[in-house]
Amino acid sequence: MKVRTTGYFFRQAFKSILRNFWMSVASVATVAICLFILGSFTLLIANTNYIAHKVESDVEIAVFTMVDATEKEVESVGERLEGIDHVSSIEFISKEKGLQQLNKKFGKEHDLLKALDGNNPLPDYYLVKAKEPDKVPVIVQETEAMPYVEKVNYGQGIVEPLFKIANWIRVGGAVTVILLAVCTVFLIAVTVRLTIFARRREINIMKFVGATNWFIRWPFFIEGLFLGLMGSAAACLVLYFSYNFLADKIILTFAFLPILKDAAVIKRMSLIVLGGGPLVGALGSMLSVHRFLQV
Repeated sequence: MKVRTTGYFFRQAFKSILRNFWMSVASVATVAICLFILGSFTLLIANTNYIAHKVESDVEIAVFTMVDATEKEVESVGERLEGIDHVSSIEFISKEKGLQQLNKKFGKEHDLLKALDGNNPLPDYYLVKAKEPDKVPVIVQETEAMPYVEKVNYGQGIVEPLFKIANWIRVGGAVTVILLAVCTVFLIAVTVRLTIFARRREINIMKFVGATNWFIRWPFFIEGLFLGLMGSAAACLVLYFSYNFLADKIILTFAFLPILKDAAVIKRMSLIVLGGGPLVGALGSMLSVHRFLQV
């Protein structure tokens, strides 16, 4: 493509934007709003998954040894736990430490423990954490089969429903984001098509004087690319600053709630939004022009 021809395409594209100023503004606004909604919902799903993963990763498996197990037998349980592939960490809690924790827990009512008459009925136990939350049932199954293990507890009545809810959130979130992305592309394509429909006479005149299809397409392609870039840049800026502002407010108000504040993740999301606008704008222009060139 010659430099002169390329310059002509760019001049025609920007002249068209200025000549159809309000239609161009509508296209930029549509791209910005659609991408902002898509980006916001994607960050919401990412935070939901992050919170679910944080809760899952805090799950601990308590492996209680038999009360009458010897020191060597208790140590052998620990060695076997260390040999499990999916285990990330193990903490040994002796019966003496367990009794101290129980004393602290009872507080003012620690006199109730005097009824034990100096005996310690608590067993030694291990607190085990899994590398991946979904491996907890596998670890439990292996642990229950070990000798000298009396009981394994990981709050299964709460954890198992929690894992199911987390999985539903991940699947539902992914499906919702895909549907929103499809709706975004559709809305932007319709807006671009309306812009080009308003200029169908111009396209017909260009065809009448002998312009090739690609000669007609290029100015529209550049125009769609530029309008998409403007819309995505606006969406990206609003999304970036509004998310950081809201995230800081939520952290201050709800300190216990884990919020995704990884700068790399937010920048990556912003770049995806920034790149999505020109892509959709150019694609929408090409498809819409193609339709009119076939008439």
